[in-house]
Amino acid sequence: MTTASRQGGEADLAQVPLSALEHYTYCPRQCGLILLEDSFTDDAATVRGTLLHQRVDTPGNRGRGTVRTLHALPVWHDGHGLTGICDTVELHTDGTILPVEHKSGRYYPGGPADVQVAAQAMCLEHMFKRPVTTAAIYSGTDRRRHTVTVHEALRTRVLDTTNAVRNLLSSNHMLPSPVADSRCRRCSMATDCMPKLLAGTRHYQRALHDLYVIDEAQDDE
Repeated sequence: MTTASRQGGEADLAQVPLSALEHYTYCPRQCGLILLEDSFTDDAATVRGTLLHQRVDTPGNRGRGTVRTLHALPVWHDGHGLTGICDTVELHTDGTILPVEHKSGRYYPGGPADVQVAAQAMCLEHMFKRPVTTAAIYSGTDRRRHTVTVHEALRTRVLDTTNAVRNLLSSNHMLPSPVADSRCRRCSMATDCMPKLLAGTRHYQRALHDLYVIDEAQDDE
């Protein structure tokens, strides 16, 4: 675990990756498997996401009309202990700063991606000393941008999630319990997580008992 040590930081906080905010919002156990056990499994959806990000993850900046576009921009927020990389940041001549997060799948309003891109906006505010009240999420499924308003409720959600991830990192490697619901069908890590087995304590204890039970009939032979 690393600590924030940037010059001028308000506090020494455990660094929380921006990507972890999305993982935790989707499923705390998924986030724990990635951060605490360094576990990650690809499926078709994650591979599509990797291929999509290859287009935007090359660092650099480009000009297009009145907009300058920055790719793979490192960002941070000293006060909140956040750090990560923005897929795309647009700098407009009127002073507007727009972070654009790229996702290969569908966009779900109010979902985990909103938390991640709002955190990017908060980092950009800290770095550029300008308000960033709007962000965007590009969906590879419908091939268009979705606007996200970075309002106070969403900012509070970012901070609450950041604190939850930081607590997870300091929890002596105690993984959150599995949820075993509809999210598991879309999760590439379901095999590592074993949600159906572990979510039901009664079923888990029965399986554990059967694993070590002695077959008396076989022992008599």
